[in-house]
Amino acid sequence: MREYLLTLCITAAVTYLLTGPVRKFAIVAGAMPEIRARDVHREPTPRLGGIAMFFGLCAGLLVADHLPNLNDVFERSNEPRALLSGAALIWLIGVLDDKFEIDALIKLGGQMIAAGVMVLQGLTILWIPVPGYGMVLLDQGQGTLLTVALVVITINAVNFVDGLDGLAAGMVCIAATAFFLYAYRIWYGYGIEAAAPATLFAAILMGMCLGFLPHNLHPARIFMGDSGSMLIGLVLAAGAISATGQIDGDALSLNFGGTRDATHAMLPVFIPLLMPLTIIAIPFADLVLAIVRRTWNGKSPFAADRGHLHHRLLEIGHSHSRAVLIMYFWSALIGFGTVAYSVHSASMWILLLIVALSAVGLVLLMLPRFSPHIPGWAESFVPPRYRRSRRAAAEASADGATDAADVAADDRPPAESDVNGATAVGTRSRIEDRHKAESSS
Repeated sequence: MREYLLTLCITAAVTYLLTGPVRKFAIVAGAMPEIRARDVHREPTPRLGGIAMFFGLCAGLLVADHLPNLNDVFERSNEPRALLSGAALIWLIGVLDDKFEIDALIKLGGQMIAAGVMVLQGLTILWIPVPGYGMVLLDQGQGTLLTVALVVITINAVNFVDGLDGLAAGMVCIAATAFFLYAYRIWYGYGIEAAAPATLFAAILMGMCLGFLPHNLHPARIFMGDSGSMLIGLVLAAGAISATGQIDGDALSLNFGGTRDATHAMLPVFIPLLMPLTIIAIPFADLVLAIVRRTWNGKSPFAADRGHLHHRLLEIGHSHSRAVLIMYFWSALIGFGTVAYSVHSASMWILLLIVALSAVGLVLLMLPRFSPHIPGWAESFVPPRYRRSRRAAAEASADGATDAADVAADDRPPAESDVNGATAVGTRSRIEDRHKAESSS
């Protein structure tokens, strides 16, 4: 466990420290598109955050390769190298898209090629568990098709949900944490070495997301872009493939007394990992709804719109931060609930707890304008917007200001610290003036 935690911390530290320089590079490189109709943010924000996340991935793999226990993963399996090869390819495609806005079909083809590269190096689904029968061995063609489908679905599910500050990174971090607990239990609890790569991938993915989140929380100073969203989607899919399609059913049967019992015992997590319906249930549901909605309206499934789940939360009155926290809540409930159920599937209290928390989540959805009241002694531990005393003082001073002062404040360009993610390029007006000058020339 200590080596996994060390790998996680190194990955998070490298990602965090590189995100600042990457942000400056993105501004200089012009990877900061104008505001689109479907965007939620109000100021141009640099992309290319996936560059820092990719180097965090490389640092995590490098550190793990030099640790005594985790080094066995690289010696016994080619899966870490397969992951790095596929991640490098999908990351390069994402960087080009963040800068030049490449076609959606080209990105889809690149995702399939990246999945194929991992398959060629051994990271593929070899068998799947079937209820009442056991493990079903797949031939090379079936395993390849299923692996490519899982990678493409997971990448696009994460990419689709990346619409609010900190949403994709936080949800994937929650999913990776739940997945780490599951894989670590298989590896350490039952002594199945085939689960070690999946455990390592989950730890590195947690570090990538945790290192990037401080820069990406609302208001975000940088976006991960497709270079980041597709990258973490691929890493999450790689862990699912490694855990689901590489673990031998016979090894599980030794712990559960038989192949059928092993399949039934692990079914609550095995089957959802094949077609990610629990670990990334919310992004997957958003993906399916988006495809149905766009196809029904006669549009391309890849045509962007403002009909995603997080957009709906904003429309019914939730604030930006509360919409993100609600999505976090449901992701954690589904992910950790599934892992808990796989451990104690016979315990009724787990089902009752999941039902109770689901009811709490539904209540939160129906109270979009609810503002929590924080006691004075706890105000130093919560964000400034929840501090009543300071907020009341600010409102009182604002009420005493004259209308002329308000107009002057509106006309004055925002300070550099108030610009959402665009501090290095000045205010929006300067950007608009520059575009007008270029168009006139």
